Amino acid sequence: MPDFPVRIYHNPACGTSRNVLGLIRNAGVEPDIIAYLITPPSREEVLSLVARMGIPLRNLLRERGTPYAELGLGDPTLTDTQILDAMMAHPILINRPIVVTPKGVRLCRPSETVVDLLPPQCGAFAKEDGQPVVDAHGHLITTGA
Repeated sequence: MPDFPVRIYHNPACGTSRNVLGLIRNAGVEPDIIAYLITPPSREEVLSLVARMGIPLRNLLRERGTPYAELGLGDPTLTDTQILDAMMAHPILINRPIVVTPKGVRLCRPSETVVDLLPPQCGAFAKEDGQPVVDAHGHLITTGA
């Protein structure tokens, strides 16, 4: 496989993040894994990531399992600087997994959204809970929801 650089901002305790990592590897790629709770991205990196994703900084905030409520981060009058300050002080507030590839940058929730950023899948893949995501031919399985 030609060089296809992939970076994932990963939390190994997060099932979605583990599933995304599995899908990356199922595409035959070994990514650069950033354990962002251990090595948090800098202010500049976070701002660059949201700019490349084309989303507001607030959309990168994680609420569940974080000090979001205690810090009053739901207040719509907070500035991006205040939100970024909170993220820098508490990296768990940065939602994950974020994947960076030559095809783009995306917050990959749900996990199967990473497939568009990768080379073709090499075979079948199922999430940790057993839900099939990719068939034996490497095609994304769509559910008629």
